[in-house]
Amino acid sequence: MKFSVFQVSRKGGRLKNEDRMGYCYTRESALFVLADGMGGHPEGEVAAQIALQAVAAMFQRDARPVLKDVRAFLVAAVMAAHQQIMRYAGGKAMLDTPRTTIVVGVLQQGCATWIHCGDSRLYVVRDHRLLVRTRDHSNAERPRATDGVDAPVNRNILQTCLGSPVPPLFDLSEPLPLQQGDRLMLCSDGLWGVVEDALLVRTLSARPVADAAPELVEMALRRGGSHSDNVTLIAVEWETPDAPGSEPGVSTDSIGPDVFASSIQAGMPGEEDHDELDEAAIERSIAEINEAIRRSAARKN
Repeated sequence: MKFSVFQVSRKGGRLKNEDRMGYCYTRESALFVLADGMGGHPEGEVAAQIALQAVAAMFQRDARPVLKDVRAFLVAAVMAAHQQIMRYAGGKAMLDTPRTTIVVGVLQQGCATWIHCGDSRLYVVRDHRLLVRTRDHSNAERPRATDGVDAPVNRNILQTCLGSPVPPLFDLSEPLPLQQGDRLMLCSDGLWGVVEDALLVRTLSARPVADAAPELVEMALRRGGSHSDNVTLIAVEWETPDAPGSEPGVSTDSIGPDVFASSIQAGMPGEEDHDELDEAAIERSIAEINEAIRRSAARKN
């Protein structure tokens, strides 16, 4: 497995950066995660960090070195992240819970599979054209039946997220076979909210991801001006040979079956009261999810 990856996050005009992103990989599987902590609720950056850590911890546990069922893993990981956020809020007796959007992609066996909740997006670009884009869980992209034809739409109103007392909704893709040179991008709304899709695709297609990603972020910051949102993205290029003079991409062919590499850092900088997620905590979340599924099935029967 070989890919090039570049990740970047900028605070923009906000007081703090509530976006989090990172990636992990083994010899045969790679995970990419981006979460955008929601303003208007407390500690959005904590919710985003918890989500990253929960998903990465489950990947480290389950990718040995391959995930047995990628789609089942993605659902379980997102639900575990939600449960961890709720446990954090409950432990602090918070009246309002920290919340975050999330998008997660897995590359394995030559295919890309992804899941998303909220309005953090995943794009797939092939041969200079947009092949796939996730559809936001927002009133703008999923208008409600009660909305009038000419009713104004606020794209910032989300219909679901992680950390809400209401169980999250999510969309899960089928595996997409990848071709050499395909580009994937995970990004927060600080990018796509000010840079239109056509320009995103054109910029991502024209240059190596290590050049295109920072160019897109700078473009978003310029357009957003002094009130720019946090701008975060991870860009991936699949199995393209290294260009002369460029930084080499990630090649997993020579690493051992037990090797796990990650760019996701544990803990919240400056947050001494935030416990690092350990395997026992992940196991508790999974057990709670399985028990909820069992109870739901019992009620139906």
